[in-house]
Parts: sequence; structure tokens; C-alpha cells
Amino acid sequence: MFQKVLIAEDFPSVNYSVQRTLEELGIAHNIKNHVYYCDHALARIQKALNENEPYELLITDLSFDDDATPQEIKDGATLIKAVKALQPDLKVLVFSIENRFAVAQKLFNELRLDGYVPKGRSDARDLQLAIETIYENKKHLSGNLKKVPSDDIVYDFTTRDIAIITQILAGATQKEIAEYLEKNNITPSGLSSIEKRLKAIKDDLNFNNNQQLIAYCKDYNII
Repeated sequence: MFQKVLIAEDFPSVNYSVQRTLEELGIAHNIKNHVYYCDHALARIQKALNENEPYELLITDLSFDDDATPQEIKDGATLIKAVKALQPDLKVLVFSIENRFAVAQKLFNELRLDGYVPKGRSDARDLQLAIETIYENKKHLSGNLKKVPSDDIVYDFTTRDIAIITQILAGATQKEIAEYLEKNNITPSGLSSIEKRLKAIKDDLNFNNNQQLIAYCKDYNII
């Protein structure tokens, strides 16, 4: 079993539960092996390499709260990229509240993850299974990830839809989007029609905000 594991998790309660899981697997753990910030995680990994005692596994969240502590690396995905550049053979397991299969699979492929476990009711056993699987040099993509219809069916966006979403990605306000559509002879271009269309798309895809819509469009190379 792994002998040296680093936990990067900004919530103490979750950090503690992951430590308990490691203990149940017989993995010795101490205060030096868990951090609350991404910069600290990268620094620990660098220090361990310098001391010829490298970590074997990194367990990290994807999202970290932005508090008063200045940080260069602010999210788990960026941390993983930096870690892989520093120590390519380090095993990486993501433990995140993000539980959509499509999102997890995309990150799994792009970041060369070894495992992905969503936080939830049965996450302790899932996390334990993931660690055991990764130790055997296998991949673990949790069966507890949620697959929704939109993961399999790409929404049928119109040219106007893509223009609106592309403008949102560029940071344009709805007023600016309306002006852009009118200037480019894309109709209808009224504010009300833009609001109604965005609401209809998000309702169809079961999204709550524009950020989810943009992420979906990026996943499927729509924008």
C-alpha cells in the first residue's frame, strides 16, 4: 500500500475524513501530509522530491475557497497540471463535490488522473476503493458519478445561440449582445428575446447559470 500520501483539501472536516480513510488502509499520516492551499501542496511535493522522499499519491479537491491568503494556484486542476510537470509519475486522485460524469471524464482525460471520486453519502468506501485500485496501477472513475441526458446528447444550438454564448464568454452584457446581434444582422436581437432564449436553453439542459452553459459548450467544442 502507499506509504506517502498528500491531501490538498481546504475544509478541515473533509480533510480529517480523508485522513481517517488513509488510516483504515494502514497508511501512516501526519500533519505534514495535509494542506489547505494549492501553493502549499506544490511546495510540499517539491520539498519531498528535493529530499528524495517523493509522495506516491496526491488526493486533491478541485475547488478551493478564496480567502485572505494570497495564492498563485487557486484551483485543483491548475495544481494537478503543475504537479504533473514537476513529478509526472505521481498518482493523482480527485475528490470533489462535482459529480457529473461528463465533467469528471473530461478532466480525467485532460489531466491524466488516476482516479475521480465525488463527495457524497457513500464517499468513504468509494474513496477507499479508489486508493486500493490506484495502488494496483489501475484507473478508478467512480460509479457514483451522475450521468444525465445532456452528457450523451449534444444540444442542437442555432447560429444565433452560439453567437449569444460566445459573447457571454467574452464578458459582454446582454445590452452589448443585443447590439452585436443587430450589427451582424442576426435576428431577433432584442433584449427580451435574448433573455427568453437563454432561459429556454438552460431549462432544457437543466443548468442553473451561464457558467454551466459555457462549460458545456466548451466540453463539446461548440465554442
